[in-house]
Amino acid sequence: MNKKVCVCGAGTMGCGIAMVAAQSGLTTLVYDVNEAIIQKAKLKIDKDLSILIEKNKISQTDQENVQSRLSFTHDIGECVADIIIEAIIEKIDAKENLFSQLEKINPLGTVFATNTSSISITDIAKTVLRPEKFIGMHFFNPATIMKLVEVVNTRYTSEHTTQTIVGLAIHLGKVPVICNDSPGFIVNRVARPYYLEALQLFEKGIGDFESIDSIMEASGFKMGPFRLMDLIGNDINYTVSCSLYDALNQPERLKPSYVQQERLKRNELGRKTGKGYYTYG
Repeated sequence: MNKKVCVCGAGTMGCGIAMVAAQSGLTTLVYDVNEAIIQKAKLKIDKDLSILIEKNKISQTDQENVQSRLSFTHDIGECVADIIIEAIIEKIDAKENLFSQLEKINPLGTVFATNTSSISITDIAKTVLRPEKFIGMHFFNPATIMKLVEVVNTRYTSEHTTQTIVGLAIHLGKVPVICNDSPGFIVNRVARPYYLEALQLFEKGIGDFESIDSIMEASGFKMGPFRLMDLIGNDINYTVSCSLYDALNQPERLKPSYVQQERLKRNELGRKTGKGYYTYG
């Protein structure tokens, strides 16, 4: 695949997507309005590449090649590419504004993808100039490791756009699963009870975080619900829960947990803040 990729948003997810793209041989531009976040992303990628060298998974030359394919900018005017992947804040107004600016400076053939996990992709598609070129490309955290990518069509998405993103996912070494836009897509819809039932067990005093996680892991799950929420980020996980709860007319079984909400108020988001359900050094 000989395409230039632009990743908009240099946070945890955007940083991971950009690293994967550059590792797969693609020229990759990373955009963020915040220069401090850009610098943090550079350091994160350099650190992750160094770890891969220490583990003998890549060579020094591989590291240099990846770094040579990566560039960073806080100037949206430079965000011209064959495929643009948005991974900014989960606010629809911010996403719509970003795509509006990007459409004006990119050629007609550019494909636009959003990594949103909680916002209706169809709602965003209604606001863009070329909805047939718009699609969801939902990665999972950490994007450098997790293989699954949900390719989410709206009723406007063209077959060419779908196949372009499927082809990109395969080129990145991912496993694409095509689905249609709906609340939670597939994974978050299916996984929501895993988190919410665990939170209810804790709320009712049936088990603590460690006990519930240990039992689930002993049952065959690779990671217990609380460790997984800490990895994903309690802010992201809670936002998805609220979005799905509202979109499905607030069924009691999907009611977001006050335990998780309290952690958000204390900025105990998980691994990225050093504390969530567990404390991280």
